[in-house]
Amino acid sequence: MESAAQIIGIAAMAFNVLSFQGKTVKRVMLCQLTGETLFAVNYMMLGAFGGGLLNVVAAFRSLVFLNRQVCKADHPAWMWIFCGIYLLSYAATFLVFGTAPTPVNFLLELLPVIGMVAVTVSLRAGSAAAIRRYGVISAVSWLIYSIAAFSIGAMLCESLSLISIAIGMARHDRKREESEI
Repeated sequence: MESAAQIIGIAAMAFNVLSFQGKTVKRVMLCQLTGETLFAVNYMMLGAFGGGLLNVVAAFRSLVFLNRQVCKADHPAWMWIFCGIYLLSYAATFLVFGTAPTPVNFLLELLPVIGMVAVTVSLRAGSAAAIRRYGVISAVSWLIYSIAAFSIGAMLCESLSLISIAIGMARHDRKREESEI
C-alpha cells in the first residue's frame, strides 16, 4: 500500500511539474487537475486526510477555473468560497477523519490550509511577482506537511516549486526592483 501511494504521489508530481509546459491554459489546468486528483489519492493512502481533502478541493477549484466563463471564476466571491471550504476541510480533518486533536496536529494540519489560501489569494493578486511571493508561502507550508506525511512525490514537487520560484524571483522580480531604485 505504501509503495502504491508513493508511485501515485510521484505521478502527481510529474503532472504538476509538466503542467507548466502546456501551450494552452486548458492543457495546464487539465494537468494540474490530474496532479491534484492524484495527490488527493496519495495523501489519503498515506493517512494524511487533511492534505487529501484539500487536494480534492483544489481539483474542484481547477474545474471551476477550467470552466471560467460558465462559473464566472473571476468573481471575487470564489476566493472567499474556497477559503471557507479550506477552513471546513481543516475542521473535517479532526471531526470526520479522526485526526488526534493535539497541538502538533493542529499546527501541522493548518500548514496546507495556509498553502491553499496563499495560492488562492495569489490567483486574485494579478501579478506574476505576487504569485511567486505567495507561492513561497504555499510551497514551504506544503513541503513541511509533505515531509510529515512522508509523501515523496509531494516533497519533490514542492522542492522543485521552490527552486523554480527562486529562479523566477531572481530573473524577474529582482531586476524590476533594481530598475526602480
